[in-house]
Formats: sequence, C-alpha cells, structure tokens
Amino acid sequence: MENTFELSVTVNGTSYQKVIDPRTLLSDFLRNDLELTGTHVGCEHGVCGACTIILNGDPVRSCLLFAPQVHGQEIITVEGLGTVDDMHPLQEAFREAHALQCGFCTPGFLTTLVPWLEENPNPTEEEIREAVSGNLCRCTGYQHIIDAVKLAAEKMN
Repeated sequence: MENTFELSVTVNGTSYQKVIDPRTLLSDFLRNDLELTGTHVGCEHGVCGACTIILNGDPVRSCLLFAPQVHGQEIITVEGLGTVDDMHPLQEAFREAHALQCGFCTPGFLTTLVPWLEENPNPTEEEIREAVSGNLCRCTGYQHIIDAVKLAAEKMN
C-alpha cells in the first residue's frame, strides 16, 4: 500500500483536494501540482526568501514546510496578489520605482511585504530595511525596493 496524504487547502481563493506524497514540500506542491510557478525556489534552506507565500495572513517560507502541514489552511501566492490589469499597490509601486530586474526574488519580496504593510502603514526607511532583510536580491541593490515600499505605503494610505 502506497503512503499518501489527502490534502485539502485553499490557494488564492480556490479550494483544492489532492492526494500527495506526505514528503512533498509546500513549494513543490505549489509549483508542480498546482502549476503556480511564481513561488520560486532558491536556496531550499529558507534563507533567500524567494519561496515566501502568505499562510493564514503571515509570510512563511514554503520550502521549509511539508504540504500536509498546511492541510485545511489558506494560502496566497504572488499570483493571488493581483493581475496585470488590477495590480496590488505594492506590485504597481515595484513597477513604478524600478524595484526589479531579473524578477526571481520579486514574488518573495511581495508576499513578505503585503502583510507587513498592512500592519505597518507608515513605515520609516529603517523599518522597511529591517522588513526586507530576510529576502535576498542579487540584482537591484535594494534602494529601489525600499523606494517601492515607501511608494506603496503612500498608495495604500
């Protein structure tokens, strides 16, 4: 008899029931089973932040969780933040402030910062720097990201 787990989870407002291997990482489940490839896998150790998703309102590293750990819970991935025609204010700010280059780290920054901005609507630059300190970017140098978060805070207020 094969070892399986019947996972029930809501992702970006859609309910899913899937039979999976209980050793499946959440990042792999999102990318491979649900084809939500915006969740990137970088270091596979929870250090880079590229795999960050929003779990029950909090940013978490999906590469550090097994998919069965989110059974019955609610996830928002970068695909659930907005669309090209109806972007989240943070997505708009990233575009306007040129806060991305290759884009690999961007989903993790967005899913880290959306809940953070909801709790910190008027952040200082120092607070923003602390908030992004767990996400690594090799392209932009961070200043444009800081500028985008400031701009997004203005838009959201």
